[in-house]
Amino acid sequence: MTTWNDFLDSVGLFLKGPWGTPVRVLLILVVAFVIRVILQLVIRRVVNRVVNGAARIQNRDEARDSPIAAVRIVQRTKALGGVLSSAVTTLIVIVTIVLIIANISPAASGAFSLITAALGAGLGFGAQNIVKDVLNGLAMVGEDQLGVGDVVDTGFATGVVEQVGIRITQVRDVNGTLWYVRNGEILRLGNMSQGWARVIIDLAVPYAVDVESVQSAILETAMTMQQDADWKPVILERPEVWGIESISAEAIVIRLVVKTRAGSKDGVARELRARLKKTIDALGITLPALNSVVLSAFEGGIPRPRPAAAAKPAAKAAAKAPRSAK
Repeated sequence: MTTWNDFLDSVGLFLKGPWGTPVRVLLILVVAFVIRVILQLVIRRVVNRVVNGAARIQNRDEARDSPIAAVRIVQRTKALGGVLSSAVTTLIVIVTIVLIIANISPAASGAFSLITAALGAGLGFGAQNIVKDVLNGLAMVGEDQLGVGDVVDTGFATGVVEQVGIRITQVRDVNGTLWYVRNGEILRLGNMSQGWARVIIDLAVPYAVDVESVQSAILETAMTMQQDADWKPVILERPEVWGIESISAEAIVIRLVVKTRAGSKDGVARELRARLKKTIDALGITLPALNSVVLSAFEGGIPRPRPAAAAKPAAKAAAKAPRSAK
């Protein structure tokens, strides 16, 4: 015990000597470096574990219904890992600098604190938009409001999300333009790729037709498509005819709705329009020439995954299918 106390006393005397300050600074740097390495390893291990787990989940049967689910987990985890890594490094550097200055010149620590506070206030005022972007980006990533591959409406741009960053989200619209949207400016966000979607087709028929027979025919067409083995996995519920949407001197508009998986909405809509055209032709009905055509359905502008067996027939039929009209 006495030997240990003597050793500590010797170390204390040495640190108070002329070589004490350089040694203390060196110790601070070494300890800071070791702490940073340990924390970086912990963050990297956690991120890798989540990424590897997402890759394993993607190979399971339950993940096939949402092929981008694992990609979203990986992207969100990497984004949070990058933020934590940067935050840890910044905090360690600041603490290390303060400790070094306090050891070199204890009298300067007070003045340094005042200078640091002034700089912090100035940077905080000038970089408040950046801080807002980062905080909003963290919230969106952490809450999984959007992910890579989602079709979203940010209020500034509508399209497919290509990259979600902590400060900037990149959205590719239907024309191919890549929009860089600041996260702090996103006040509302509509995600059209999460959960389920609804195909809405408004079919305008002549005023004089038998509405009940037309409704029965288009509902039967939609039901037949639902029972198709290629489309049954993506159509979640029984199709419904909501009835007459509007009446005018030119036409009667009948609304047909089908609930689908979010990523399959466009493919189901195109195939259903093609089948409805064949049904209308079989009934001998000539659709009225409307004065105006309003397209209300959102088109993502990207090809959606479709069943392989139905891809070619659907493509040929879709080429002849008319656009929905109101």
